Parts: sequence; structure tokens; C-alpha cells
Amino acid sequence: MAILPYLFFEGRCEEALAFYAQAIGAKTGHMMRFRDAPDPPPPGMLPPGSEDRVMHAEVTIGEAKIMASDGHCSQAARFAGFGLSLPARDAAEAGRHFAALSDGGEVRMPLGPTFWSPCFGMVQDRFGILWMIGVEGTA
Repeated sequence: MAILPYLFFEGRCEEALAFYAQAIGAKTGHMMRFRDAPDPPPPGMLPPGSEDRVMHAEVTIGEAKIMASDGHCSQAARFAGFGLSLPARDAAEAGRHFAALSDGGEVRMPLGPTFWSPCFGMVQDRFGILWMIGVEGTA
């Protein structure tokens, strides 16, 4: 059984998916917009003009899969209490991913050696997602 993270970007999903494609090679598979649903959403569930927003998207990053949506498009997304761990093959790949995800984001822990990894760092990206990037192995 797999557990898949489902991220709600509250109106910025398509922007986030394009950013992750460029930054870390994420690939968007099946994507459905609210206008594609067989039944309209309940009255008041979405703000007017949300028909073209992302209702559901499947995203592959390396061998992992996540789900994403614009949610209810009603407030700023709040991502708290979790992070996504992104393993890298080596320090060079970790550095590329870290730099790309840092663009417009905030470095929480600079990339460097730790007692559990030869290269590890944490960055909160421009959408508020915390990424923990590291190379497996000990320093």
C-alpha cells in the first residue's frame, strides 16, 4: 500500500507544476480541471472564475508520485507540519535541486555535510513546501 501526498495550492497549482517541472524534472500526468467534472461543484464551493483551475493532477518526481490541486481557490495555501524528502544521487544533483527550489524560496538549512549525509539541506520553496534534499549515506 502506498501513501500519496496530496498538495492543495489554493489557486497556484498550475504555476507550481510548471515550476517543479523546470526545477526538478517533475512530470504532470493526468490533469483534470473543475470545468471537466461531470457535475458542477456545490454552490459557493469555488469562487467565480475557477472553472479553469486544477481540480486534480497526478505528478511524478523521479520514482515518486504526488497529487495536486488548486483546492477551493479561496485562501493562501498553508503547508505546515510536513516536508517532502527529495533524495539525490550525489552532491552535484543535490546542489542543482537545492538551487532550483531556492529560487523565490527561503533556505531553512544550507546544503552541506551532516552526520547522516554527505550533503543535506532544507529549503521552503516559493509555494511554501518544505523540501529536504539529501544524498544517502554518512558524511
